[in-house]
Amino acid sequence: MHSARFIAMGLVFLLAGCAAGVNGLGIPNEEAIYEAPLEEIWPSVRQFFTDNQLPFREDKGSLVLQTEWREEFGGSRVAGFWHRYLVLGKRETPTRSKLWIIRITRSANRTLAPSGDELSWGVDPTLGSGKAAGGEDEGESGGTPSFNIEDMADFQDRPRGDNAIVAGSAQGSRDLVMEWNVYQSVAPRLAKKESAGKEEEVAKGGASEAKASVLAMTVECGLPIIGLPAQVKPGGVMLLGELHGTQEVPRFIAQGACQTASNGMPVTVGLELPLENQQRVATFIRSAGAEDDWLKLMEAPFWRNPYQDGRSSEAMANLLEQLRQLRARGLDVDVFAFDHPGLTGQKHEDAMASTVLSQVRQAPGRFFLVVTGNIHPRTIQGLPWDASYRPMGLLLSKELKNVVALDMAYNSGSAWICAVEGAKQQLDCGVRPTRGKDNGDRFFVHRFDKPNEAGFHGIFYVGPVTASLPAVRRGLGRPGARDNSLQPLVEQGDTLASRW
Repeated sequence: MHSARFIAMGLVFLLAGCAAGVNGLGIPNEEAIYEAPLEEIWPSVRQFFTDNQLPFREDKGSLVLQTEWREEFGGSRVAGFWHRYLVLGKRETPTRSKLWIIRITRSANRTLAPSGDELSWGVDPTLGSGKAAGGEDEGESGGTPSFNIEDMADFQDRPRGDNAIVAGSAQGSRDLVMEWNVYQSVAPRLAKKESAGKEEEVAKGGASEAKASVLAMTVECGLPIIGLPAQVKPGGVMLLGELHGTQEVPRFIAQGACQTASNGMPVTVGLELPLENQQRVATFIRSAGAEDDWLKLMEAPFWRNPYQDGRSSEAMANLLEQLRQLRARGLDVDVFAFDHPGLTGQKHEDAMASTVLSQVRQAPGRFFLVVTGNIHPRTIQGLPWDASYRPMGLLLSKELKNVVALDMAYNSGSAWICAVEGAKQQLDCGVRPTRGKDNGDRFFVHRFDKPNEAGFHGIFYVGPVTASLPAVRRGLGRPGARDNSLQPLVEQGDTLASRW
């Protein structure tokens, strides 16, 4: 073929590390163009998805294929998100072609449903129950509709797994990363097939490099986090200053760990859990995740504290299950705890920094994702109430070269927050509204030109936030199991359970 030389020589640059079309955010900013007719590249496209164990259905007449649904994090029972690819062949000219690959994400709840989609425009479902729309008794006020036995039966029998995907809860985004992954696999095959002699040797060399460069496809890591790859370095520490008690931050961490490890970089996640939980956490993520494994993890006093501040949320417990799943699927992922709850003030910061520093120095070739409240990651001295205060981020940045501190950015929503309220100034925890700025739904990392006044180097954005309640509220069984209930809390007389 007349274009074989172009493909072979182009691979010298593309596959040798120049990463044509990839910007500083780690996301391609241009399309992958094949110097071949669409009909010639399509068999190799099909082979790519077959080799990477992505079953698909195909419309052969129009050169379109669609993969089957895959759950995030290797089939974890707690993820609740599924992904599939829609691959569309496009003709640029008779001798040039490209692919559009659309990643479709759906959920088992209404997380991805558009605003207002939950409104009912049909018959009032409360008709015949003695209740009027809006939750008021017909002829009275102040009542709320109650479940009858049929309602409860429907709830218990509702579909699980990928059958639970809610209609209308879908999002679709063009996945340029996947398009380039396919290109880096397909182009060497075309060059090998069409070239000869020296050109064929170039293609062979490029093919092996391309194979190594393609993301691991054995685990579904979700839509790539914009800007994350540029921050990933061996020995690097990314400090994430979060608002405790959301569903989105643990998912950001799980996706970040999955995507980093899939690219061949070992990753360790640091969680602001009491140091005394270290052995439990390490044992759990190396376990089979059976019921007994969960009970041993969740029986720690940390998960039963009457004042849950969000660090012991259901989403954080689920994160440990997702990290366990990644290890079980062969990805190099680890986790450690670093909080010292018995200390306060500067001694607390010193102790946490020392624990994180010890972990990094023991494994200098790994990348570290460390999440904590957004006071601790600051890299400058002083707080409004204490000018001499030296946060953990400042202490770590003095000892390590590659420390990046990111503040959390989010759109409005809700979070599980503890606050001192009332005349008696008592600590009260519960779901509270949060106000943020809308920057879309896509997770991303953004670096500033220089650190801001709080010492943050940038932000990590997680979209609209949703409260995650304490894990103990869901029972002490395995997350996602149907036997989880509030009964253990009722028996213990937990005061929080009375507010459920």
